[in-house]
Amino acid sequence: MRFMVMVKATKESEAGVMPSEQLLNDMGKFNEELSKAGVMLAGEGLQPSSKGARVRFSGSGRTVIDGPFAETKELVAGFWLWKCASLQEAIDWVKRCPNPFPGGDSEIEIRQIFEAEDFGPALTPQAREAEDRMRAQAEQRSQAAKR
Repeated sequence: MRFMVMVKATKESEAGVMPSEQLLNDMGKFNEELSKAGVMLAGEGLQPSSKGARVRFSGSGRTVIDGPFAETKELVAGFWLWKCASLQEAIDWVKRCPNPFPGGDSEIEIRQIFEAEDFGPALTPQAREAEDRMRAQAEQRSQAAKR
């Protein structure tokens, strides 16, 4: 199973306050543990929403909304993609994570990612083949970028 693990934003992260050297070191060690265990597929911190945008869809119309966004509790400050055997395993890893915002409250949300088989017959063989090709191309680009 794959999971998106999201570090929820705070007023500080939205203000652009950078993590301390200690937190960067602690998170680096945690990420190394995840990687060695074969859990971590990806992970990144995100810039504040003031540097982002949203696109609202209404029928065929599109409206661009520039950041910042008011509801900090609904924003994401960073994420990981993990491969775990179960939700409980992902929870157990999160419980080992350093507090992303030491000295204050923070929250990490865990959401399972849909797999192709979750869509049943709605995902036709042609759509599945196209999805597989797209994933293979993305993996090739990722590997090339690492070189």
